[in-house]
Amino acid sequence: EIDRHPAHIKTGRYGDWLNNLVDWALSRNRYWGTPLPIWECECGERDCIGSYAELAERSTTPLDPSSPDFDPHRPHVDNIKLSCSKCGKEMSRVPEVIDCWYDSGAMPFAQLHYPFENRERFEKTAFPADFICEGLDQTRGWFNSLHQLGVMLFDSIAYKSVICHGLVLDGDGDKMSKSRGNVVDPWSVLNSEGADALRWYLYVSAPPELSRRFSRELVNESARRFLGTLLNTYNFFVLNANAAKLDLSKAAAPAARDSLDRWILARLHRLIKEITEDLEAFDLTPAARKLDTFVDDLSNWYVRRSRRRFWAEEVDAFTTLWECLETLSKLLAPFVPFTAETIYRGLHGGKPPLDSVHLADWPKADEDLICTSLLEDTEVLQRVVSLGRGARSESGHRTRQPLPEVLVRVATPAQQQALEAMTDQLLEELNVKSVRFLGVGEAFLDYDLKPNLRIVGRKYGKLVPAMRQALQSADGKAAALAAAEGKVFPLVVEGETLNLEPDELLIEARSPEGYAASEDSGFLVALSTELTPELEREGLARDVVRHIQELRKSSGLEITDRIHLYLRGGGEMLKETVSEHGEAIKQETLALSLDLEVEAPAQASAADVELKVLELSFTIALIKAQPEAVS
Repeated sequence: EIDRHPAHIKTGRYGDWLNNLVDWALSRNRYWGTPLPIWECECGERDCIGSYAELAERSTTPLDPSSPDFDPHRPHVDNIKLSCSKCGKEMSRVPEVIDCWYDSGAMPFAQLHYPFENRERFEKTAFPADFICEGLDQTRGWFNSLHQLGVMLFDSIAYKSVICHGLVLDGDGDKMSKSRGNVVDPWSVLNSEGADALRWYLYVSAPPELSRRFSRELVNESARRFLGTLLNTYNFFVLNANAAKLDLSKAAAPAARDSLDRWILARLHRLIKEITEDLEAFDLTPAARKLDTFVDDLSNWYVRRSRRRFWAEEVDAFTTLWECLETLSKLLAPFVPFTAETIYRGLHGGKPPLDSVHLADWPKADEDLICTSLLEDTEVLQRVVSLGRGARSESGHRTRQPLPEVLVRVATPAQQQALEAMTDQLLEELNVKSVRFLGVGEAFLDYDLKPNLRIVGRKYGKLVPAMRQALQSADGKAAALAAAEGKVFPLVVEGETLNLEPDELLIEARSPEGYAASEDSGFLVALSTELTPELEREGLARDVVRHIQELRKSSGLEITDRIHLYLRGGGEMLKETVSEHGEAIKQETLALSLDLEVEAPAQASAADVELKVLELSFTIALIKAQPEAVS
């Protein structure tokens, strides 16, 4: 009847304990503890007292349990004498106290003073408990005492669900010990990183039943990656929404919005379903990690790809982001309650419907908004983009440098069809000018072949040197295809055909000249790395925009402030770049004017820029435009 997490505890650690259970020695020879309520007479009679009222009735001296002077603990209770019902002589309490584990197991009814008070509350709602949680070491401690008393006293389980969690270790993975001096003070982490950061790390780092390393640095890294991204996204919304002053109620219905809006809403409502299912099954870590992934998608895909829409003050984009953040605050409330409360209150501006996210209803998924095909198609796009970024990193070309072409191969015709419909997004994400699709299964990479000496040495002996020579001229693409299909690769060595198994070859992929490629599970992305002067100038224009934006930020300008812009130096290349891309630079940076080799006003902000990859140096200066110039 008990839902245990992890499940193996039932038949493993606790099951073994029950199978070898011995009688419970209830009494302890201690001074401190709950006095064993047994009085005995020298005639051998023993009585167990069941209530304070019975104790007062049987006491040989006046006793008022309601008096503030009444103390049922040692040594006071030891002074209470009873009259023996058998011989009439005086009875004294036995010296033992009750095993403290009985106290822990009595918690469900003792905390309510049952059966003397709260009988209806205990029997209808308080017992058995819905859920308890403690360390794995309590399997034979508190979990056991609760269970045993529940069965013995009420013929019932004491709890419906239980999570057994592992130990918290130090930053190196060693058990904390005062003698070793490796105890991490939790208050130092709470004071430096905050309660939400600590909670989030414990949730996301490992499933509850596993032990986990713990240090301020680990908490900081986890919180910075997740909470930092979340709060940056929230601050982005607040900053831009306050500047735009839009009426979000005028947004289109979700089904009529941009495909990017519909995608993130589909992700959101699928997330609601998944998180609800995970939490109902007490799967905390999978739920936390799904929230982590969604926040990354929200920030680094939806918001990043929608920036121009936010700058254009599109109400649909703002409404979609508000809906995502508001729902996220509810989903995150059990995990990071303070951050969730901050976001929820900020989004509602302190107005109704509710004062706190912790009083709000749990979100419900709208099945009509979960477009499976759109989610799957976007996942394909993101996978291809990820491979493309890996290939660009390998090539050494910076992200802002446009490249002429990308070649793409996917695993199925349906995936290719989906990508073809999103070609504009693919080009923009990989910063390339054109895309060419290879056929499904079409080879593109070159492959270098070598014998796996650990295996073939024993099998082919003296033929290995000749095999090595033959592999240098063998068809690498055919060998790679055979290995991928789990087939043998025939190789002629000294007139003899050897059928080489996939594990007998070492196959190293190599991009053809002029390309940088990445391949994984049937997907391949290859970037053409041949640069023309026109592409180099376009890349420079993007670098100029980035440095202008950084100067705007360091100068304390508001995101809506217009500027006058001045560039000096950079030679002929910068001059040609401004001639070709000057309007785009002005548009991206909210510049009303852009002057080359003109002295900037004395009050202008300036920065020197050096682009080593282009062997180029120049100076940027800007000044805020006056209101009359803007109008």
